[in-house]
Amino acid sequence: MFNWKKLGRVFNPADVTGKSWLREYAQAPDVLVFDTFVRVYFSCRAAPDDNGQYTSYSAYVDLDRNDLFNILAVAEKPILPLGGLGTFDQFGTYPVSSIRVADEVHLYYGGWTRCESIPFTVSIGKAVSKDDGKTFQKLGQGPLLTSNIDDPYVLSGPKIRYFNGLWYLWYVAGTKWLKHEGRVEAVYKIKMATSTDGSNWQRSGEAIIENKLEENECQASPDVFFYHNRYHMFFCYKYCLNFRDNDRGYRIGYAVSDDLVNWHRDDSRAGIDISCQGWDDQSIAYPHVFELDGTLYMLYLGNHVGKYGFGLAKLEGDVTDGSQR
Repeated sequence: MFNWKKLGRVFNPADVTGKSWLREYAQAPDVLVFDTFVRVYFSCRAAPDDNGQYTSYSAYVDLDRNDLFNILAVAEKPILPLGGLGTFDQFGTYPVSSIRVADEVHLYYGGWTRCESIPFTVSIGKAVSKDDGKTFQKLGQGPLLTSNIDDPYVLSGPKIRYFNGLWYLWYVAGTKWLKHEGRVEAVYKIKMATSTDGSNWQRSGEAIIENKLEENECQASPDVFFYHNRYHMFFCYKYCLNFRDNDRGYRIGYAVSDDLVNWHRDDSRAGIDISCQGWDDQSIAYPHVFELDGTLYMLYLGNHVGKYGFGLAKLEGDVTDGSQR
């Protein structure tokens, strides 16, 4: 079992001034470690337009490696431009996942566009940075992964990892849309794709994490790491309907695997939950685990899926025997 100690909120977008594109939200944190600082990528939004529609951007904050609550810098501009008219990422880039490849940083991201019969659709794009992850250039105007015969709806939430000579991309795929009380809500599950080069992907289209709440449980943010000779996944999950501002919102789940294919879910071992009060007392979501100087940390979102920023937790002690062999 994991035991995470919450250390507090690290970043609140409301504290940033002078950036019209960074007015609200700091969603889906993703870490890139440097010698003297830790860069945390996140996705943010400009103020809504006259129709209440948002546009999402992705940016970063640099944290002091010796004091992760000391913010050294905030990105001067979004790390990616929005796509052009009619492209898959015209209205947003969210979320992102980064990985170093030689002297470059490769970024996988969700590109959003608006629709008529449903609120949005998302596909996964790729971009490359040659300036240590400050800015990224897209591979092209189109997505790397998009809907197909097995994944007919939304594809989002990419998490890129490299294990044993193979690239792995965990992602979130829509399985249906439900109409409820004048809204349309997506049902989405965690899936996986593999690649030998990071660009051409094979996917089975099968959900890999069993449901706990209900058939229409929504799962997101599959974050995988290798620890104590096993593969561990933290993710978040919620009810599909009536989940806003109540106890049906996101919680953090956990699964373990020996082969990266077969996963055993046991949320009781996640070791972190909502707080009794404060900015994360209704929802906790989008976990991202990283190692820094021999210690495991987790970044996570609170209420309203990151509207009030992201927090930090530290692994206390070691993992108990329940999650290792």
